[in-house]
Amino acid sequence: MFDMTFSSEVQKALDNKTPLVALESTIITHGMPYPQNIQTAREVEAQVRAHGATPATIAVLEGRLHVGLEDAELEQLAMAGDIAKLSRADLAACMAAGKTGATTVAATMIGAALAGISVFATGGIGGVHQGAELSFDISADLQELAQTPVTVVAAGAKAILDIPKTLEVLETLGVPVIAYGQDAFPAFWSRHSGVKAPLRMDSPAEIAKAHGLRQALGLPGGQLVANPVPLEDEISLQVMAPVIAQAQAEAAAQGISGKAVTPFLLGRIFELTDGRSLMTNIALVMNNARLAAQIACALMQPEDA
Repeated sequence: MFDMTFSSEVQKALDNKTPLVALESTIITHGMPYPQNIQTAREVEAQVRAHGATPATIAVLEGRLHVGLEDAELEQLAMAGDIAKLSRADLAACMAAGKTGATTVAATMIGAALAGISVFATGGIGGVHQGAELSFDISADLQELAQTPVTVVAAGAKAILDIPKTLEVLETLGVPVIAYGQDAFPAFWSRHSGVKAPLRMDSPAEIAKAHGLRQALGLPGGQLVANPVPLEDEISLQVMAPVIAQAQAEAAAQGISGKAVTPFLLGRIFELTDGRSLMTNIALVMNNARLAAQIACALMQPEDA
């Protein structure tokens, strides 16, 4: 057995049975430099609060699973160096060793489910990497969506991935993929990936109802809600496609592989877009936090409301 540590704000929400939204911590430790990372983390939490829910940023601190971080703990995490990225495979090992780690999508989903939190806002999920038919490089996020009952709000899959193959795997795993307010599946920085989403829903209430019905039907796993970045903040696919292609070609030429690929690509894309990709990343995370809070609030409403 183990004990979870709840922030005072999260504990109050649990006691009062008010809406909660889980947030990952890798955006703080691996997403951007200090102090931009802590500023963004605080702004994302503020967006959740402004839309009627309580934020619960999840991380492992000195071996304890924290659901919700006090402001000083957020600051500590933002300033720390060499923090492990935790997924399903290494979450327990980090806790057993008494170490500190930031949770990825998969590990955040696990923490949320353990705490009874049904909705999680992130930037973009992982998925099937380019060339996965040879490397078998497929994110654990997809399996997590198939087995952990959390609705995940993201701006689609990261555009550096093989999106058609990612959607094929999600379909095989029985994960509902719901585009919010449009037919196209978004591609992180871009509102349209060129691929149609399997499902479309236009209201937080409808998404919340689908979440509840999956549980009532005894279906395992969660839902992926693909929330397009606001129009005023997007970088179109026509602009991003050659940038991504150049970054991928450079990675291949330099022999970069495995876990090093994603940070390299994101870093080069930041450079090639003169920082615009990071600004869009921040905007889409805020947008996802707003929608996640609305879904969390809808989940708390009586069905006949």
